[in-house]
Amino acid sequence: MATMSLAAASPLTSTPRAVGAPAPLTAFLGLRSGAAQATRFPGLTVSSQPVERRAAGVVAMAKREQELEEIRAMTTEQLEEEVVDLKGELFLLRLKRSARQEFKNSEFSRMRKRIARMLTVKREREIEQGINKRLSRKLDRKWKQSIVVRPPPSLRENKEV
Repeated sequence: MATMSLAAASPLTSTPRAVGAPAPLTAFLGLRSGAAQATRFPGLTVSSQPVERRAAGVVAMAKREQELEEIRAMTTEQLEEEVVDLKGELFLLRLKRSARQEFKNSEFSRMRKRIARMLTVKREREIEQGINKRLSRKLDRKWKQSIVVRPPPSLRENKEV
């Protein structure tokens, strides 16, 4: 019974080459500087100016900072009410998705992130008050049990009209 080693059959293993043998040619061009690309590809012009991709990221970060300032300006009760409303909206979005109605898919992540930011600010305030994690979980359980179920703001607006 003959056994075959996988290491011997693998193309990834390195085999010793002769000292003067040239390196094998590959199709991989790798990362090259602009001058090397221009000499290798005569029709290619390389711009020395960096591409401006940071503008969108800076604007998004500024919006996030502004949103955090708004969240921090709220009282803890307002935060809790807003979290309940957003969770209701998130539930409605899930219902729309399951019923195959029109909805914006990006709203899921936007709402989840907003909820997470609010809960983070709430926890920061608890830490400032000296509430440890265990007590925070107990308080959170009590808060969740005290929530009165009500329609989210989007449904309230539709009923009023």
